[in-house]
Amino acid sequence: MGKTAAVRRLDLGYFIRPASETGGPEPRVEPVLAYLVRHDRGLLLFDTGIGSADPGTEAHYRPRRRPLREALSAAGVTLGDISLVVNCHLHFDHCGGNPLLAGKPILVQKTELATARRGGYTIDELVDFPGAVYEELAGEAEIWPGVWIVPTPGHTQGHQSLVLRQADGTVILAGQAHDFASLFASGVLARQAALDGVEEPLPAYEHWLDRLAELDPRRVYFAHDCSVWEPAAPA
Repeated sequence: MGKTAAVRRLDLGYFIRPASETGGPEPRVEPVLAYLVRHDRGLLLFDTGIGSADPGTEAHYRPRRRPLREALSAAGVTLGDISLVVNCHLHFDHCGGNPLLAGKPILVQKTELATARRGGYTIDELVDFPGAVYEELAGEAEIWPGVWIVPTPGHTQGHQSLVLRQADGTVILAGQAHDFASLFASGVLARQAALDGVEEPLPAYEHWLDRLAELDPRRVYFAHDCSVWEPAAPA
């Protein structure tokens, strides 16, 4: 089993989520984060940043982009060095740099790609661009030794997360499976309470947390939160 994967977070800008979507009285500024994974098999890029959008979307979210080339350069990497792309899902703030990586395999859940291609879901030019090469998955898959893709539906039906075995434990790149580390923590605790037989009512939790728990995560990273989830008890 491969245990040499190393992860570096990439800052690809931010956007302003309007108050109508925050559930509160004020808008919220959210980071857009991607992750560079160094592995014996090559360099994997998990998400690629904010793509160009139509005027309405631009006005709605007011994004500020950090170019993917610049972020990779700061990590000592070029676009040509990337071996493989994985998008957690295909909304424009997660797949915006994909056209810069034409010819590179992009791993995506079959359900997610089909939804994106039906239109009205994302920016079409970010999905089917010249040189786009998709490898469609139908569920969980080990893509490199010690590197798994695990479906984590919710934000979108085809959302997926990346699981990495490292020498000091499992790391999960959870994308937008949850917007915040605190919400992921709440789901983990809701699951634990249910397993402990705590009397209802209890909050619901995502079924895929059972699978992630089997992988014994030590750290979980997110696409729109700089915070990192870690278990309450040390390994």
